[in-house]
Amino acid sequence: DSGLIMVLSASSPTSLAETGDDSYSYFRKQAIFAVVGIIAMLFISKIDYRFWKKFYKIAYWVSIILLLMVLIPGIGVSSGGASRWIKILGVQFQPSELAKIGLIIFYASYLTDHKDELKGFYTGFIKPFLYLVPVILILILIQDHLSATIIIVAVVGIMMLMAGSRLKYFLTAGTAAGVLGAAGLYLMAKFTSKGAFRLARITSFLNPWADKQGDGWQVIQSLYAIGSGGLFGVGLGQSKQKYLYISEPHTDFIFAVLAEELGFVGCAVVIALFCVFIWRGVLTAMKAPDMFGSLVAIGITSLIGLQAIINIAVVTSSMPVTGMPLPFFSYGVTSLLILLCSVGVLLNISRASSKV
Repeated sequence: DSGLIMVLSASSPTSLAETGDDSYSYFRKQAIFAVVGIIAMLFISKIDYRFWKKFYKIAYWVSIILLLMVLIPGIGVSSGGASRWIKILGVQFQPSELAKIGLIIFYASYLTDHKDELKGFYTGFIKPFLYLVPVILILILIQDHLSATIIIVAVVGIMMLMAGSRLKYFLTAGTAAGVLGAAGLYLMAKFTSKGAFRLARITSFLNPWADKQGDGWQVIQSLYAIGSGGLFGVGLGQSKQKYLYISEPHTDFIFAVLAEELGFVGCAVVIALFCVFIWRGVLTAMKAPDMFGSLVAIGITSLIGLQAIINIAVVTSSMPVTGMPLPFFSYGVTSLLILLCSVGVLLNISRASSKV
């Protein structure tokens, strides 16, 4: 698996620095969960996707509860000044990753059950988005997790449009809400201590060399890595920037290490693979036997596709830095497991589509 190979290459210096004698600690965990995830994916691919529709209300409330669990002492885990993780039975993960899938199941079911109401402004635009309000408030005010908020809102918006909500509502009310939300986040970051780092990220994005040793460091090191790769790269395992120049190169900025080691050709292959995945996901959604299957397929495809696009845009300094991993490549054991399980659902929809 190319993702595992890149995790091994990108994480070995960090792993060695943290443990003193083990270059394989991150790779070992990722490999174990990759095997478990593939087995789970194959198992879930045999389960009729309509089965999940029965639990869509439970999926919504479980998502809310999981997001709130970061506040429970002994379970919630803080890192880097943010409370986004929980630890259960020794396994630490971001509940927002599970919430994304739970909300896809919920909205696919809700939109299917209310398909005759989607043309109205309130019933087809305002009311569906009201279910997102608790999620957005928890993610922004409690977890300070703007990137997950953006992805969830974008995926739900795409699902609503595909279900039949009118585009004009998104272009008018949706744009207005987005502008007000952005203004609110700016004011919160400007006049309070919460979220102030986002202003620094935007400033560093516009001119990272203005603060080379501070906020612009990560972006500059990423660009150095990409530039050093050239056409064919310096060779697998030969990256220089991963030696503690790029912070945690095995997570959000693994694409920069990939670009340095495999060059433009390697990057083009990875991007092509994501394009093929999106293309196949859209075809699956188009050919799904029913509306629920179609919306679940487009939701999962959008989730993975948008995360890949945003991650690559951040690494290439095409947009401000966000905490967005590269699906199937970045280190993150529970994220990998959840993504593989969601692909299992997608495979079942594809199998059902071929029988129609």
